[in-house]
Amino acid sequence: MVLAILLLTIAVIIVIALLAAAGAGKLARLDGATYPTALTRAAVTFAAVLTLAAATATVLTDVCSDLTW
Repeated sequence: MVLAILLLTIAVIIVIALLAAAGAGKLARLDGATYPTALTRAAVTFAAVLTLAAATATVLTDVCSDLTW
């Protein structure tokens, strides 16, 4: 059960990161950026969302390990 929840959470995070990257790329294109520049902005956004998710997971792991159930 825990593995299923973990895999589902990872899938949701990747979908959110892809949506954010697509939005950033589209906004860059609408702003007049070239395709390589828009792709770079999308990649940076994708990496930023994944980094934020990893940092959040690290903090939550640290906080939850201190709790006594």
